[in-house]
Amino acid sequence: MKTASRPIFIKNGPRPVVIAGPCMAESAELLEATVVPLTRLARELDFHLVFKSSFDKANRSSIEGYRGPGLDQAMTWFSDIKSRYGVQILTDVHETVQCRPAAEVCDVLQIPAFLCRQTDLIVEAVQTGRAVNIKKGQFMAPHAMANIAAKAVAAAEAANLDVDVALTERGASFGYGNLVVDMRAFPVMAKSGTPLIFDITHSTQLPGAATDGKSSGADREFAPVLARAAVATGYLEGFFLEVHPEPAKAKSDKEAQLTIPQAEAMLRQLVPFWHSCRKLTEIDSKFV
Repeated sequence: MKTASRPIFIKNGPRPVVIAGPCMAESAELLEATVVPLTRLARELDFHLVFKSSFDKANRSSIEGYRGPGLDQAMTWFSDIKSRYGVQILTDVHETVQCRPAAEVCDVLQIPAFLCRQTDLIVEAVQTGRAVNIKKGQFMAPHAMANIAAKAVAAAEAANLDVDVALTERGASFGYGNLVVDMRAFPVMAKSGTPLIFDITHSTQLPGAATDGKSSGADREFAPVLARAAVATGYLEGFFLEVHPEPAKAKSDKEAQLTIPQAEAMLRQLVPFWHSCRKLTEIDSKFV
């Protein structure tokens, strides 16, 4: 098994990681239409782009929701995108049997928020040798993520592997059909020693609360506000955002995904802001 070609999640690294791409790998054409402007922007703004998309959306609100193209088809598309554009690829895995086939192509395996406590899934993902991004469950307290990070580190040590592991905040359940982002979560999760990513677009979701009653809604208008606030904490190594050329036509997360111009406008603001916030945490220890 080949390991990632270069480090991805670097604590106090020189530039931010940006995980971006369409929620679902709907077609080869969609992937190309999204990766081209993102790679151009990564070169211009000097951020580390990890292109993301999912081959299966295993937690759709309704049985009628489209799940995705499946593992085999998506890996063919991902391999093509990777070879032609030189980007690293991230995708979600939901079962242990998906980890090794996905790792043959993808540089990062992502553990979905609903599955972040699944020990066997984390261990299998880590033991592929690929980087692993673990989403914080909407039901998880920030301090509890230290145990999950420790699972991943222990699995890597047991296999004698040097594996990049990151934790991603994506909001916490607040009553029914709503999420909130507690900015205190970032310094708390940082105590695990694991690089932190902020999932901008999923944090705007209204889970299971779309007007059609069969999907999740979102308040996309709050994406830039949440993103700026999270970056200002000084604890982030990067951001996660889902981007689609025409979100209204997307087969999943249509109310949360950003258009390409929206993503560009946000990143043009966030990347310089990220650099200016890198040393803001130095004062924090004086308040303990």
